Amino acid sequence: MDHHRRDGLGRRDASRFTPRMVFGLAVMAVGLLLLLDNAGLVDARDYWRWWPVLLIAVGLAKVVEAPGGAPRGGLGLALVGALLLLSNLGLLRFRQVWPILLLLVGGSLVWRSFARPRYAGTPSGSSSTLSVFAMMGGVSRGTNTDDFQRGDATAIMGACEVDLRQASMKGSEAVFDTFTFWGGVEIRVPEDWAVENRGLALLGGIVDKTRRPSDAKKQLVLTGLAIMGGVEVKN
Repeated sequence: MDHHRRDGLGRRDASRFTPRMVFGLAVMAVGLLLLLDNAGLVDARDYWRWWPVLLIAVGLAKVVEAPGGAPRGGLGLALVGALLLLSNLGLLRFRQVWPILLLLVGGSLVWRSFARPRYAGTPSGSSSTLSVFAMMGGVSRGTNTDDFQRGDATAIMGACEVDLRQASMKGSEAVFDTFTFWGGVEIRVPEDWAVENRGLALLGGIVDKTRRPSDAKKQLVLTGLAIMGGVEVKN
């Protein structure tokens, strides 16, 4: 007799190292620390400098949870936490943290420009891709290709509107990469596409408002980074 509980998809319901669990444990730790401080047993101020450990733990949890080997977002969050922790411990000056972060963000953008994904069995062409860039302004663009493979949108103090509702896929998966810095990206997708969010938000948000189809055969994988900005996907 199988004593393990299973969910509706037939998978075993086991405890997992997830970002939600890490955040819950962190809230409990803060509550315990404040309780001990009120009781006069510890001085909470001695422990606040360790708060970046939470970012590191959440980042590592995202790495563990990432499906199919897409851990970059979690690694980025863990790296930011490590830099802030080194600064709090006096091993790295705070004014050195921002230049390092800028180098990492810039390097990530350059890397994404050269390391575009290729899909076996489908030739790459301009009709299968879409690239949108907005800086201190707004850009609206769409496509009706029947072979959408990949796209990217960059919004720096601006806004990008991407309409994919008239597009289709010959394969089962396409990738859309986003980068926002004090800006926003809005992506509209067809009703029969499922969206998988693998992006990372730092002081920003990446929101999936689509109505997920019950029998999705097409999937749009959303990757990228939102820094003090937002990405919204909807039908």
